[in-house]
Amino acid sequence: MRVLVLGGTRFLSARIAAEAVAGGHEVTCAARGVHGRPPEGAAFVEWDRAEPVPAALADLEVDVVVDVSGEPGWVATAVAAWPAAYWVFISTINVYSDLAVAGGAENTPTVAPWREGEASDYGAEKVACENLVLSGTASALILRPGLIVGSDDPSGRFTYWPIHAAEADRDGGGLLIPGAPDDLVQLIDVGDLADWVVRAAEARQAGVFDAVCPPMTRAEFVAELLAGVRSQDPTPSVAEDQTGQSGSGIKPVWVPSAELLDLGIAEWMGPRAIPLWIADPSASGLMARDVTTSLAAGLIARPLAQTVRQTLQWAETTPDPPVTGLTRDEERALLDARQS
Repeated sequence: MRVLVLGGTRFLSARIAAEAVAGGHEVTCAARGVHGRPPEGAAFVEWDRAEPVPAALADLEVDVVVDVSGEPGWVATAVAAWPAAYWVFISTINVYSDLAVAGGAENTPTVAPWREGEASDYGAEKVACENLVLSGTASALILRPGLIVGSDDPSGRFTYWPIHAAEADRDGGGLLIPGAPDDLVQLIDVGDLADWVVRAAEARQAGVFDAVCPPMTRAEFVAELLAGVRSQDPTPSVAEDQTGQSGSGIKPVWVPSAELLDLGIAEWMGPRAIPLWIADPSASGLMARDVTTSLAAGLIARPLAQTVRQTLQWAETTPDPPVTGLTRDEERALLDARQS
């Protein structure tokens, strides 16, 4: 199978390229090359997608194209270049028009597609890209992930959690957990998504699917987090009460969302934020998607504790790994202030 990965040098696209190489496929990565080099075994062609398709790519015969772009103009150019190939397009759950809906699936309405001249809008631009792929290629698979996590994550959103849990284990200062134990959390390991992409391409699977693990409660998330940090069993029982006491040695401290918002703590990412936390009811459906059809279509989600361990190992062996959110000192100051 001849695979063209548009990207292939960073995080998800790099992992997809590596999985395809490991599967014995002939892989070419096309990118500017500013974020790194493709995995060993993959060919590389330099291409700034704001420019026309270079001759080295225009003459390339490919069976599969994988694209992660959110730029409709770039996707239109690529679709026109390889319309006969099977396509895998990585979209986003941000395409849905009502992000407050819990239990939504891929058949729920999306926002209107972005049009030339309109202000930039991530979800609308991804819808426009989806439509270009679906209408302009011979066969296509559209995958809509939520938060993609794991080693090499440039956003640092999930990495916050293994690092803070490990620091809490070392300093005994408690681990701040936002919201309530029954709040829902949803994500996908980058390796699981890459694995599905390659298997789907081999089978020429077509359709549109959400690409996130089944939703778990915040209490289940904490249990998996602690198990991963302490190298316990990857599927521990949840021994957790409202005070946040657990059997791991790390002491989770539950703080209601309203209290955190009053303190000026931001949601999701950025300075003085707590990642993987959404208090806004209008966005609560982002971590409560129904992925029944995705699991039936081939998505396999590993235990979260495994992702935690792998991410922590990467973070602890990587100089200055990307991490967003509260610093550990800021977190401990908040916890100390609550106890005073």
